Amino acid sequence: MDEPYVPKVNDYVIWDKGEYGSDEGWVYFCCEEYITIETSVRPKPKETLDCKSSNRHKMIHTLLLCYAHCWKDLQYVKSRTPYEQIEHYSQCDD
Repeated sequence: MDEPYVPKVNDYVIWDKGEYGSDEGWVYFCCEEYITIETSVRPKPKETLDCKSSNRHKMIHTLLLCYAHCWKDLQYVKSRTPYEQIEHYSQCDD
């Protein structure tokens, strides 16, 4: 019997939500109760980058919350090394 998939940060996953469609992206955060899946990244508007409070974060990350009881619906695609600038699994080398 195969072991159930346990997501890890920097895994690319597809979440099949049945009649509600599917979402895909990189696992951004992981703990025992839930993970977040980064579904998109885009630059912040230029006018917000001028603020001192946003100097550290230059991108807007869209994250989807996936609780542990839904991990059975995740399909693992592949992993990346930390800090790669990849936004879609098709950009990964095979």
